[in-house]
Amino acid sequence: MISKKYYFLFILFISFINSSCEHQRVSEQTSKVYKMGDDKRWSSIDFDDKDWKEEIEVNSDKVFWSRTKINITKGSKEFQIYGVDFVNTFGEYEVYWDGVLIGRNGNPGKEKQMGPTGEMWRSYRIPDGLSKGGEHLLAVRRSLYYYPENTRFNAFIEDYDHLLEFPLLYTAFMNIFAGGFLIAAIYFFFLFLGNKKQKPILIFSVSCFLFFALIIMEFIRTYISIHYSQHNIRMEIISYLTFFIAILVPLYFSLQFRYPKQKYIFTTYIVFLIYMFYRKHDWYDYTSIMMAMTTWFFLMGIVSWAVYKKQKGAIIILATLIACFVIFKLTYFDTSLFTGFSVILLGMFYILSVKAKKQRIAYEKSLVQSTRLRLELLKKNIQPHFIMNSLTSLIDWVEESPEKGVLFIEALAREFDLLNQIEDKTLISIHKEIELCIIHLEIMKYRKEINYIWEQEGIVDGEELPPATIHTLLENGITHCAALKSNEMKFKLIFEENKDSKSYTFLTFGIVRKTKKQTRDGTGLKYVKARLNESYGDRWSFSSQSTPEGWKNIIKIENK
Repeated sequence: MISKKYYFLFILFISFINSSCEHQRVSEQTSKVYKMGDDKRWSSIDFDDKDWKEEIEVNSDKVFWSRTKINITKGSKEFQIYGVDFVNTFGEYEVYWDGVLIGRNGNPGKEKQMGPTGEMWRSYRIPDGLSKGGEHLLAVRRSLYYYPENTRFNAFIEDYDHLLEFPLLYTAFMNIFAGGFLIAAIYFFFLFLGNKKQKPILIFSVSCFLFFALIIMEFIRTYISIHYSQHNIRMEIISYLTFFIAILVPLYFSLQFRYPKQKYIFTTYIVFLIYMFYRKHDWYDYTSIMMAMTTWFFLMGIVSWAVYKKQKGAIIILATLIACFVIFKLTYFDTSLFTGFSVILLGMFYILSVKAKKQRIAYEKSLVQSTRLRLELLKKNIQPHFIMNSLTSLIDWVEESPEKGVLFIEALAREFDLLNQIEDKTLISIHKEIELCIIHLEIMKYRKEINYIWEQEGIVDGEELPPATIHTLLENGITHCAALKSNEMKFKLIFEENKDSKSYTFLTFGIVRKTKKQTRDGTGLKYVKARLNESYGDRWSFSSQSTPEGWKNIIKIENK
């Protein structure tokens, strides 16, 4: 069980780790300008680029140039080296800093002949003496054979050691983080296999695995070179992973927090999510942002309703969603996406732990109740007045007819022996229950000197009931009904079954005694209901009422 204190501490830890990923900027840059063509003079800081444009159309494998003026606001310190970080940059290119070639990625202008080389994420060292404070020029000679429409790129100036070390450290941390979710996915999947009725556990397991896969796909670029022609394949995988997570997370909370018209509302959400997914599908970040926002708003609706209805754990999840919103506003989308999903998954785990505690308490109560019911079964059949009355009748029979007295003793012995066999059982066969009833009627025949008749109809082999349920109803029938004028009393057990449920109808044919307790549950009926609740949960119903012929009891059990 996760305590609320540790839950919030973990949220703060995740938020701190992700917010610490931001690095202080040391430069400012103007808008990039572009020009088709290929002239090495365009790398010079003194070249006049006033006729260059901020937008151009690139044709196939043709070379084009871009120029960006960068103002370093914080010059490098002694022994400190700056570098240029290219992020999500399409194309193959050469990089010039103040007219000096500082790096090459692929073969610009020769992509068609030489095939794809290079990668999308590269960092280049700025030569000593060229990273002083002031204005500098970043010129890029570039070609875009595979995606000519993606002319824009992102380049940042940062400490070069940081550019090399941080991706490795951050990826290592995220891989450890992802490993935790993989272990959780495997653990809860095997937990589900042990109890396949627990659908939320399966959903949580799959969500953890998808989040693990999402982290791996996001950071796979750190240790596998990805050419820009392969970038969209990776982004497609990330989009679909995000899409399925956006389905499973609300589904999980829909199962945990019930709300009105659930199927209709959830179906509407799925339709809208599909619309958002395909609306601008090739705008990957935009699509992911819109799906994340859609999921957040939908979750807020579910959880707000749960808070209104005072459902267990709803306030904690509401605080989690508010924390996700704050993180989204304070950090970059990539940071807020992973932080938000991890916090929400933690919230899912918190709800599971709350439910698990509730189930454990219920199980412990059921053990106590089961023990109490077993004792109650013995107590109600070995109670003093039953023993005393039986012994009194036995003395009379021994004096009047020793042979029948022996039969009476044998019947008592069989009943107690049968009770001893079933007292620790949760369910027994219907035939064993009927045998117990018939033996009890034999005993009562000697005690009351009434002709008790047993009948049954539709009884099926293999059916089971909690022990002494029909036996208890039989005792109630004997207690609350008198014999007919013929000095007979008849009992009939009828079993019926359909595709949805099965029922036991127990009829007593006699004259109902007029007692003040007919409308209240006595010890016997409380015992029957407790036994049914122990074995069938809320899948049963019970009715007991008088009829013109005597008494009628109906036990109805719904199929799973």
